[in-house]
Amino acid sequence: MAVAVLTTADGREKTALSRRYAAAWQAARAAGDPITIGTATPPLQPARPVKPDLLDPRDVPHRKPGSEAGRIALLHAVAHIELNAVDLHWDIIARFSDTPLPIGFFDDWVKAADEESKHFNLMCDCLEELGSHYGALPAHAGMWRAAEDTVDDLMGRLAVVPMVLEARGLDVTPGMIKIFKQAKMDAAVAALEVIYAEEVHHVAYGSKWFHFLCGRHDLDPTEVFHGLVRKYFHGNLKPPFNEEKRAEAGIPPDFYWPLAGTTQAAPR
Repeated sequence: MAVAVLTTADGREKTALSRRYAAAWQAARAAGDPITIGTATPPLQPARPVKPDLLDPRDVPHRKPGSEAGRIALLHAVAHIELNAVDLHWDIIARFSDTPLPIGFFDDWVKAADEESKHFNLMCDCLEELGSHYGALPAHAGMWRAAEDTVDDLMGRLAVVPMVLEARGLDVTPGMIKIFKQAKMDAAVAALEVIYAEEVHHVAYGSKWFHFLCGRHDLDPTEVFHGLVRKYFHGNLKPPFNEEKRAEAGIPPDFYWPLAGTTQAAPR
């Protein structure tokens, strides 16, 4: 299932397949059917549509969010993030299926992948209402880098993807909601509010399984988190932080404040 999603290029087709597989998984779990977790070899990079053009982050045009073009660009950027998140969540299922993990690990990431699929389609619907579509603008080429960097490190993946990248979404989404409220774009506001509420759970899944693995190996979670973020995250952790939502997701301030403005990229 995971590899089939990862090797489907078109965004709408990828997310439809993702949601269909998630529903099948959840139905089997609800019925109490016996489930065996298989093993697979996912691609190093997921299939992608021909558009959007993927650019170096420095080359992606910046548009003022107060304009219609700027709001379209913002929705397009969120759609791109959500499509990458679909692949990231299916990838963690397939990539690390040889690690002994409780069935709840797979429950959580299937649910997260299902919700990210819904989020992508919500953003696409908003773009289409404005006469645009996903692929109409260039996008950030670096979104998958965290997956490549942590291809053989499950704890590194959990630290960087949900606990840094997705936690950043908790910091910035309230500001995006405000922009669309001021423009009286009710559909976009409603979509972003759904994303904001559900992303807390995805960050929480990361924290939950990161702490689970630290406990399994008798490691100090804060110390290990700092080391992994310094190793794998390319850039600085930037305040302001949404401390309330981060705490709700199980990430206390002593995880991220010591890394604010001090994170160094690992040598490549």
